[in-house]
Amino acid sequence: MELFWYIVLMTMLTIYVILDGYDFGAGIIHLFFAKKEKDKKAITNAIGPFWDANEVWLIASGGVLFFAFPTLYASSFSGFYLPLMMILWLLIFRAIGLELRGQVHNKMWESIWDKAFGISSLLLALFFGIALGNVVRGVNLGMVTDGVSTHEPHYFFLPLWNSSFSPHAEHLGIIDWFTLLLGVIGVVALTIHGANWIIFKTNSDLNEKLKKVVFNLNSVLLILVVVSLFIWHIIEPKPFHNFITHPWLWIFPLIAFSGLFGLFKVKSFQKHGMGFLFSSLFLFGGLASTVASIFPKVLPSTNAINPDLTLYNVAAHEYGLSVGVYWFVIAVILVIIYFTIQYRVFKGKMDDVGYGEH
Repeated sequence: MELFWYIVLMTMLTIYVILDGYDFGAGIIHLFFAKKEKDKKAITNAIGPFWDANEVWLIASGGVLFFAFPTLYASSFSGFYLPLMMILWLLIFRAIGLELRGQVHNKMWESIWDKAFGISSLLLALFFGIALGNVVRGVNLGMVTDGVSTHEPHYFFLPLWNSSFSPHAEHLGIIDWFTLLLGVIGVVALTIHGANWIIFKTNSDLNEKLKKVVFNLNSVLLILVVVSLFIWHIIEPKPFHNFITHPWLWIFPLIAFSGLFGLFKVKSFQKHGMGFLFSSLFLFGGLASTVASIFPKVLPSTNAINPDLTLYNVAAHEYGLSVGVYWFVIAVILVIIYFTIQYRVFKGKMDDVGYGEH
């Protein structure tokens, strides 16, 4: 049952990244490329009916984490308390940026909330990439100092950064050069993803320009991904041991690179949704590859005193996990019905939705 709920949790988080990821990317595009009012409205129209529903996947993932892996929930929510609070405020500012902009028709008012929407989207993409970097790198479980564990084996707390800015320090920070690299990859990947969504859902004058942006950023993304794979050897001595043991796992990197290389043809796509499909494949393949590389770990330990947190030593009791399956089936049916209706109602181009206008 632990494996079942682990797959459920990872699937929900991946869906969240793909769906809310295009909202973050659209916000970044809005910040840097939307100069005209009609372009700004086209972007908000493209994500307006979807962004709040997309955020529910994050809340639902937190619920599954609390229910199925309570030890991991307690450990991570205390250890990552500071960045989690920052992410919460960024989510709030992104939301009110979208909702309050159209309440008053004044250039200064609109400019303030445009910046709130764009900057919070940029920082959210950065922080979620950094969060992935922390999970891959691991944390100092038990707060070991000079070979002595000063707290319970699953406890840790991280400041935003440490003085060395190194992923090999005894007392780590949230941000170091390795996690920051993954944060930048997250920003670039989600900017591409958001641009593809705007191309898919609007007839904006920005679309031709965005195709060039996607092509150029994809070149940057390819370089960053290759660099991160080399650097991964510095963090983990045997980074591909699971792939060697289970060769079928190579399907996930193959999916990621298929999406990455497919995006280089964005200028020639006849169907506007193809770019979004390829960026979704990259995100899915990249996240699945990352999860597969550290499995069964869910939070590695950077010291030799306390063991890694794995899906087996952080899971709830077998009985509770079994009972939860029945409720999960009901929830899945309701979610499928909701999203089917939502995406049918708002299918096609969204230029004339008029989201946020009052």
